[in-house]
Parts: sequence; C-alpha cells; structure tokens
Amino acid sequence: MAQHVLFQTSYVTIVYDYNYEWLYVDWTGDQTLESVQAGCLKMLDCLRDERCHKVLNDNTRVTSMWADAAEWGGRVWFPAMAEAGLQYFAWIYSPNLYSRLSTDLTLQHTTRPLILTFDSLETATAWLGQM
Repeated sequence: MAQHVLFQTSYVTIVYDYNYEWLYVDWTGDQTLESVQAGCLKMLDCLRDERCHKVLNDNTRVTSMWADAAEWGGRVWFPAMAEAGLQYFAWIYSPNLYSRLSTDLTLQHTTRPLILTFDSLETATAWLGQM
C-alpha cells in the first residue's frame, strides 16, 4: 500500500493513502480537548494540502472520553473540513464506551459532511472506497 506519513505525534498519526486517495488518521491513547483540537487542525491542514475529499478516522486505540471537544468538533471543525473539500468521513469507533459516547456527542453537533460510524476498519474501508 502506497502511504506517506504527513504528521505524527504520540496521540495521532495522519497518513495520505495514495491508493485510496484519502487521509487515514490513527488516534492513540487518552485524548484531551487540546490533543483533539491540535490533531483535528493538523488534519484540516493535511486535507487542504493533499486536496482530498475523504477521511478514514480510526479511534480503535483511543482509551478515554474527550467530550470536552465534541461541540467544537461538530460546530467549528467539521464545517471547516467541509469548506476545505471534505465530502465523506468514515469514523471507526473506539471499543472504549466513553470514547464512543464522545463520538456520538460530536455527531449531534454536526450537519455536514456525510459521516458514518463503524465498528471495524474493514467495513469503514469498504464504505469509504465506494463513495
């Protein structure tokens, strides 16, 4: 698979996948308002730089609640991503219940782009690949 790491820290890795022409974003560990905002803003920069329209957002390895960032994500960040060209966002849930609740809370504040949640990388990849 042809991929290029665009950004990497202890809490998030952002990769451009040349085969699928999307960003793959792998979040890791405990997340805070600050880490979510910093990672999301970096994702926005990468989306603009790569001029892509799809994101595969993987929370499989997220281990905490990050609800403090939910309203900001839904009301500020997702609209900015849509303005930058994002059309489809596949969001893989964390197995952590509190992280899942944070994801759902974010979606309550979001009207665009098209976002679907998944429990596995395989189903998320299949859906996003068809879009």
